[in-house]
Order: sequence, then structure tokens, then C-alpha cells
Amino acid sequence: MEFTLLGAAAFGVAGLYAMLWFEAGRTNAADCTRQLWDVALGGAVAGLVVGRLGAMVLGGTNPVTNLGDILIVRSGVDTGIASLAALTTIGVLARKDLWRIADGLAPAALTGLAGWHLGCLVRDACLGTPSDLPWAVAADGSDITRHPVEIYAALLLIGAAIGLVVMKRRFPPPGVVAGSALAAAGLARLATEPMRLTIGGGPEIWYVVGAAAGLGLAVGRWQAGRKPD
Repeated sequence: MEFTLLGAAAFGVAGLYAMLWFEAGRTNAADCTRQLWDVALGGAVAGLVVGRLGAMVLGGTNPVTNLGDILIVRSGVDTGIASLAALTTIGVLARKDLWRIADGLAPAALTGLAGWHLGCLVRDACLGTPSDLPWAVAADGSDITRHPVEIYAALLLIGAAIGLVVMKRRFPPPGVVAGSALAAAGLARLATEPMRLTIGGGPEIWYVVGAAAGLGLAVGRWQAGRKPD
């Protein structure tokens, strides 16, 4: 049993904070950073806890009688449930100024997700399917080299976050950046899912829905923002 889930979460929180700090006074108003941090942290905690509970229930573990297992990496965190919980929490906390806060958080959210994937370094869970590529890595005691798939996902998400920062400098209509972030997160996971080690069916449908919803939101908000008064 490994209590490394919190280590991965720490990577995610560090990535989230780093991007908020970078954007403060640049692409985000300096005085809104604290508000964005509070909303993001609330969403991240809710997503992590609810997603972990969901994974336990789906794996046949009773959370009530196994409270300690919430912090133990066994079945991980259910991605879909965690995402819904985080987005719902952010929506509730930001309901009075939803689009401004969602757009302000978007690059930081992707960077936080990248940090979560980089948390594989403390969980020893970065590797996926076999690969002969020059940068493929073999696990200790194995001669089979594998894709560092979690690193791939982190790099894709960081690249998308940088793209969103550039997009924000062009002042798109409210909600476009948030929608683009949701689409990027879904597409990044779809791109790397075939290289992951899975038992049974993977959660690809969640990523398809997320990517489609994000693209739909971005296009819809763009069109709404470009309509004449």
C-alpha cells in the first residue's frame, strides 16, 4: 500500500499555483488571483475526493468502512466522476461571474492536470504500452521498454495551457478560453489513451464527451460574442 495519491495531488496544486502566479497582472487581473485560487482549490479538492470515492465504490470497496483507503493508491481516481465534481464545484463557486472566472482559470487548470500526470514520478506509474522509440523507458527489473505515457499527457497539457495564454492576449469572447481548455483536456487524454495499460474498457467516452462539449462551448461562445449588438 502506498500513500502516494497526495504526492500526485501536490504536483497538480503546484502546477495550478505556478500558472496563476505567472498570469497575475499579465493575462489575468492581479487582484483576481486570490479569488481564482480559492475557486480552483475548491474544485480540485472536490474532484479529487469525489473521484477517489467513485473509484472505490466502482472497485467494490466500501468508503464508510475503509476510510483509510481514500488516501491509498489502489484503484486510483475515477476520471469522469472527478471531472464532473470539479466542474460542478467551480460552477457553483463562480456562478456570479462564471465566464470571467472560467477563462481566468483555464490555463492554470490544464497546468494543474499536467502536474497531476507528472505525479506519476512519485507513484512510479509513468509507463504504458511497449515501445521501441528512443525515449522509451524500461521499468526496474524489466527488459521491455515502454511509452512514458503520463509524461506525454503532461507535455500535451502544458502545450495547450501555453496556447490558451496566447489566446487570452487576443481577448476572445467570454467562455471561448474555458471551452477550449475543456476540449484540450479531452483531446490530450484521447491521444494518449491507446498507450495506457488498462484492464477492461477504458474511459474514452468521458474524453470524447469532454472534447465535444468543450468545442461546442468554444464555438457557441465565439459566435455569441461576435453577434452585433
